[in-house]
Amino acid sequence: MAVFDWGGLTALVYLSSWIIVVGSLFVVPRNRRPGSATAWLMLIVLLPYVGLLLFWLIGTPKLSRRRRALQRRIDEQIAAEVATIRDDPLLAPLFAPVIPDRYEPFVTLTTNLSGMPACIGNIVDLLPDYEGAIRRMTEAVRAARDYVHVQFYIVAMDDTTEPCLRALEDAVRRGVTVRMLVDHVGARKFPRRRALEKRMRAAGVDWRWMLPLRPFSNEWNRPDLRNHRKVLVVDGLVAFTGSLNMIDRSYLLRRNRRLGLHYVDLHARVTGPVVAELDAAFHTDWYSETGMALPRPLIPDAASVPRRGTLCQILPSGSGYDDDNNLKVFVGIIHAARRRLVITSPYFVPDDALMTAITSAAQRGVHVTLYSSAIADQLLVYHAQRSYYEQLLVAGVEIRLLRTPALLHAKHITVDDDIAVIGSSNLDMRSLTLNLEITLLAYDRGVVRALRGVETAYHMGSDALPLDVWRRRSLGSQLLGNLARLTAALQ
Repeated sequence: MAVFDWGGLTALVYLSSWIIVVGSLFVVPRNRRPGSATAWLMLIVLLPYVGLLLFWLIGTPKLSRRRRALQRRIDEQIAAEVATIRDDPLLAPLFAPVIPDRYEPFVTLTTNLSGMPACIGNIVDLLPDYEGAIRRMTEAVRAARDYVHVQFYIVAMDDTTEPCLRALEDAVRRGVTVRMLVDHVGARKFPRRRALEKRMRAAGVDWRWMLPLRPFSNEWNRPDLRNHRKVLVVDGLVAFTGSLNMIDRSYLLRRNRRLGLHYVDLHARVTGPVVAELDAAFHTDWYSETGMALPRPLIPDAASVPRRGTLCQILPSGSGYDDDNNLKVFVGIIHAARRRLVITSPYFVPDDALMTAITSAAQRGVHVTLYSSAIADQLLVYHAQRSYYEQLLVAGVEIRLLRTPALLHAKHITVDDDIAVIGSSNLDMRSLTLNLEITLLAYDRGVVRALRGVETAYHMGSDALPLDVWRRRSLGSQLLGNLARLTAALQ
């Protein structure tokens, strides 16, 4: 009778574990932040096989080479079109305006990272009312004559979204081309997802899933790299972007409905040349998903665009780019704050550069306020976020938490009285390095003034978090925060 060699098996496991650990030293730190690399290496050293499996699944923070190649190809096309526009004597004043010295560094940085120039002659209307924002989008779709481009992380079929869905169907019936991009994972957990897809396709909507999960295809993308952008463009004349998903503000969750919890969002309606930039971002994602290039985004008639409108710029970002576009721009803008900085972010898990920018702003005398939620809808992020509160409070940052039943979901920043940042991007490592996001930059006192009104509403509905109270939190809360913070580094 043969005797199984347990000693040989143990030696093999031991040797292979060391091979995994040593090999990871060559692979993991490459082009990765030291904190993230250290977290991955700790996991692999402690649990070599588990760590190797997780690193294979979620260790690559970028989309596949093919997707990034498509991104570069469409970026080159956009750059060529921008160059053509700037050579046009009628359009150049719109897309190559004189930039004030105050904004020139941010405009140049954003342009170099994303290819999107700053443009003048825009009008930005803020839509802080959740249902009101959906109504305004519905009205725009009803007025469409040529095309509608719809892109959301989540689209659901419910009483709140039904008028907009019907408007899309009606638009197709009267000959309007409707293209629709919906994140494959974002919409999966909501009811009637397949019925919604079937309904839209039957109506003639060109429906496509963004970053679909295809584990057995010849193209592997990390499954949690998601397209988190929210964009709606109608006829190249009007566009909407911000934090709102196309779903009831309860997110159709039983817990939310039982407790009366509702999401607080901010969307923006824009007209002017910046609409073409939002459309270009949609074109990029459409090309990446379908391989089909759409006609050039419609540029408004230069003679009809006022020269005194808002100076705006669009910043697309995410794992399709080689750089962390939004992180670099956010850090630069925060460092420019001189008097007041207000950050609204439901999920706040910053990297070292962003944390340094925020705390140093407070320490040099800038009045810094962070608005977030008092309760959690993402448990791991919630506890990771809380691990940063003491450092922020010690630096002098005012933390205000919106009271229940509000669940803050808006994402925006105001710097002093003249720079506004509105979009889909949270200030956490997922939005800053992994998800595809879209951001509207408005260099304009009027937009900031309007945002101050939104911030005032947050102030009235929130409570300040005192440092002495926070330091008395339980040991269990501290431990959960520390553990969650470690997992946040696994990017």
